[in-house]
Amino acid sequence: MTGKLDFKKSDKAFYAGKQARWDRLTIPAMTFLCITGQGDPNGPTYARALAVLYPVAYAIKFAHKARGADFVVPPLEALWWADDPSVFVSGTRSAWQWTAQLRLPDDVTQDDLDTARDNAAAKLSKKGSDTRALAELRHETRTEGDCLQTLHIGPYTDEAPTLAHLHDVLMPEQNLTFHGPHHEIYLSDPRRTAPEKLRTLLRQPVQPVTSTG
Repeated sequence: MTGKLDFKKSDKAFYAGKQARWDRLTIPAMTFLCITGQGDPNGPTYARALAVLYPVAYAIKFAHKARGADFVVPPLEALWWADDPSVFVSGTRSAWQWTAQLRLPDDVTQDDLDTARDNAAAKLSKKGSDTRALAELRHETRTEGDCLQTLHIGPYTDEAPTLAHLHDVLMPEQNLTFHGPHHEIYLSDPRRTAPEKLRTLLRQPVQPVTSTG
């Protein structure tokens, strides 16, 4: 058996950043276990999503470990978007749309997901847990490409000025526009970390502004 795959070590640059500095990165194709929903991230829908996301990810991990290809389940990530982006400024969380996701090794197959889903369903059912969201999990490969990324330290609710500077100053200065949803990678566990010490990577896929002239 070779060493355990740890994305934070093998792809260190993609899981790092410095406060008050936006780095330009090219993010390659990555495979994720995903679930999509809408509403307040502190609400029941998001909680139900995470309650099935982790058990299935760990079921996939244990199956891979049995095959001699163990991996570390990486930090939680989420994509955020809205039909009207102003809802993020106004705090209208009911209109927020999101995809919660955990990165997986590229060799994970749909069969692996289906087997893991069945195993997780059996265990969750024994605990009397709500398993309905299991059906919404999917296995997806995505390429973000050209991105800007920074490290935010502090409460999630304090991200707005950093993002406003990116959107209103840095991206126009570099003749860039949006090329995908806002992406966050949660390096800290909010259950065990004080809000002022939370470490979150903020990533924005970008593309050059196309001239209409």
